[in-house]
Amino acid sequence: MDTFFQLLLSGIAQGCVYGLVAIGFVLIYKATEMVNFAQGDIMMLGAFITITLINHLDWNYFLAVVTAIGAMGLFGLALERVLLRRMIGESPFAVLMVTIGLGFVLRSVAGMIWGHDSQSILTPYTDLPPLRFGEVVFPVADVVVVGATVVLCGLTFLFFRYTRFGVAMQATSQNQLAASYVGISVKRVVGVSWALAAAFAAIAGILLLPLKSAYPHVGLVLGIKAFAAAIVGGFGSLPGAMIGGLAIGLVEIFTKYWIDDIVQFSVSETSVYILLLLMLIVRPSGIFTSMQRKKV
Repeated sequence: MDTFFQLLLSGIAQGCVYGLVAIGFVLIYKATEMVNFAQGDIMMLGAFITITLINHLDWNYFLAVVTAIGAMGLFGLALERVLLRRMIGESPFAVLMVTIGLGFVLRSVAGMIWGHDSQSILTPYTDLPPLRFGEVVFPVADVVVVGATVVLCGLTFLFFRYTRFGVAMQATSQNQLAASYVGISVKRVVGVSWALAAAFAAIAGILLLPLKSAYPHVGLVLGIKAFAAAIVGGFGSLPGAMIGGLAIGLVEIFTKYWIDDIVQFSVSETSVYILLLLMLIVRPSGIFTSMQRKKV
């Protein structure tokens, strides 16, 4: 039973990272109906910027984190202005190819700058002893990931529920033409959506570092799982993206512990895609049905 709770927390922590990246997929899709397959690579870039600021420039951890998140937000905004805005009106396949190509570029640039070895950072909580509840031991890094994700999701809910710009983003996601008629700047909303998606990816990369080292292709691997999380949760639903991430994280962790040792090969990696396939068969719209008809 103690092992169960430890695995549960580890699965939730891993799922939180998937969920944060998946939220980026959903934010961009809701605003533009584009799917950004470079989302995982943007997460990787945010992680490497944090590594550079802390390990090579000796910045304070919290200052480095804030700077990396802000830098990636600006990077997302620049991507939309320079590259993706030119793709408006193009076919979804063309946009898909552009974002896949962008991912290749980001991975190549990361390999040239930081090399292909795994890298990580020391955090203020790296050397803290694990939390104990009776016989159950919880690593501090897992607790921090879960706690930070809960706070971030709460702030996101407040933003979309109670701020004028958050409401404007929701209106734009429902109907861009109607939103523009009532004075909402659709271009501004789309730009902010890309910035927020990149910032969420950066946060996911920063939270991932104490759990797993960063390398140029980590974003590709994790991005595919985050995309699966968005589909499982219901592509277009922000809560669904997080629920889907948690589902995939838990399935991956428990499968790795209970099945991989028995069958002597990595079923845990395959289990993610088995879950995705089952969801597409049983409930193609995902847990939260948000791929609904547009309101006019």
